Amino acid sequence: MAGSVHMRADGHLVWVTLDHPGKFNAMSRAMWKALKSVFESIQHDAAARCVVVQGVGGHFCAGGDIAEYPSFRFDPEQLQQFHENEVWGGLQAMLDCDVPIVAQIAGNCMGAGVEIASCCDLRLAGVSARFGAPIARLGFPMAPREAALVAQAVGSTTARAMLLAAEVFDAQHMRERDFLTRLLPDAQLAAEVHALAQRVASLAPQAARLNKQTIRALNWPPAPVEYAQAAIKSIAKVMPDTTPIGLSSAYRYASSAEHREGIAAFLGKRPPDF
Repeated sequence: MAGSVHMRADGHLVWVTLDHPGKFNAMSRAMWKALKSVFESIQHDAAARCVVVQGVGGHFCAGGDIAEYPSFRFDPEQLQQFHENEVWGGLQAMLDCDVPIVAQIAGNCMGAGVEIASCCDLRLAGVSARFGAPIARLGFPMAPREAALVAQAVGSTTARAMLLAAEVFDAQHMRERDFLTRLLPDAQLAAEVHALAQRVASLAPQAARLNKQTIRALNWPPAPVEYAQAAIKSIAKVMPDTTPIGLSSAYRYASSAEHREGIAAFLGKRPPDF
């Protein structure tokens, strides 16, 4: 099963649910495409006043569906297509959405889960939630725009620990770093999210949309693409070849032995040999 992204409207509330049974709602390629479609639809829904993003089965999102990776990740062009069109397409649709977005974070919130949560305006989590992006164990870096998005949301220090040391943090740490709006007992999370969403939906919807547009117009925080462009230039210096400096520079590692070993080790359920 490739997983799915469900959308359900309840009056002025819209519930977006990440659903990938047996994989803690890890994002498949089909789910990234669906995420884009869902949020583009919400953006044009005049009745929508608040969106809640949640996962099923007691987890938010455990990252990407690694079982799919061998079919495309080792080719630079396919890898670029995946990150720049599919993944970023879904994230950009969330960032472009003028309707307030609330994240209901339970259980695992890793990699892609942190990225999706970073696109939300208000983030509520249960105390047992765990956060990280331990992709260093898989032999590949976070794509530049995604890394910029996460660093803006979680802070440089936490982002460095996630990416360089594969550290996983508890919800209390993320609340202290101001990533979370509210930290709640697990049993109260769903009810508190629903109450907050109803409160947001009861307020002036035009004002909410205009506030989100103003925040983007003020470039607050700076657009991820600006940070990404600087990162791409640095990557080109580290991995020089005849390819012109551009987005393709960020994906030169695709066919590297390290990348292949990280994916193979995970799928083979063994420690990687870097």
